[in-house]
Amino acid sequence: MEDYELDLDEVIKRATAAGVERIITVGIDLQSSRAAVELARRFTGIYATIGVHPHNVTELTGDDYDALRRLARQDKVVAYGEIGIDCVKDYAPLALQQKHFKKQVELALELDLPLVIHDREAHAEVLAILRAAGPFPAGGVMHCFSGDSELAQAVLDLGFMISIPGVVTFNKAQMMQDAVQAVPLTSLLLETDGPYLSPVPKRGKRNEPESMLYTAQKVAELKNVSLDEVARQTTANAVQLFNLRD
Repeated sequence: MEDYELDLDEVIKRATAAGVERIITVGIDLQSSRAAVELARRFTGIYATIGVHPHNVTELTGDDYDALRRLARQDKVVAYGEIGIDCVKDYAPLALQQKHFKKQVELALELDLPLVIHDREAHAEVLAILRAAGPFPAGGVMHCFSGDSELAQAVLDLGFMISIPGVVTFNKAQMMQDAVQAVPLTSLLLETDGPYLSPVPKRGKRNEPESMLYTAQKVAELKNVSLDEVARQTTANAVQLFNLRD
């Protein structure tokens, strides 16, 4: 969230002007989870998730779990995450990532919150833990989906949704584009993953919510439906999954 500190009000204004009605800001450690909750408290239409990203699990303590449990009960906390496994960046040993992923999934189930899952080149590891822990009455979403149609089906079989980032607009993103075509629109969400992964034509610049319009346009093209239909359905999906309320 520090990437938006200097012009946060303007970022929100641009998002509103682009038709973005709700924003979910994601916690990746205890500090950012607290900041997400505070941001949601300050602004109408902004909601928070809380959790510890796999890059940060080396710092995770028992006291942190207690703090996360308390934080999850704050107003406008709508999901648990971003949690999961990352086999690309070597910030934490795989065994430690797996341990804390399992523990956080269990906590999310205890709290009856949807899950926001990080899976980077760890498809088998993530699916194994989720399959063992399920079912998931509150559902979940595979954040920043990066797999193929087969993985997409495995995610749907868990009862989860699939979230599509700006990468889908890239020329070489054929695998993701094929997955978007295969997945029902009723199971898709859209996201920025800001400040990263800006869609074409803003690739290489800081990503922010207003740019999600380009992602939605690409999904509409791939699904052969109108932009309005993509906006309507993906918004309805998010409202349902995260139990969003004004």
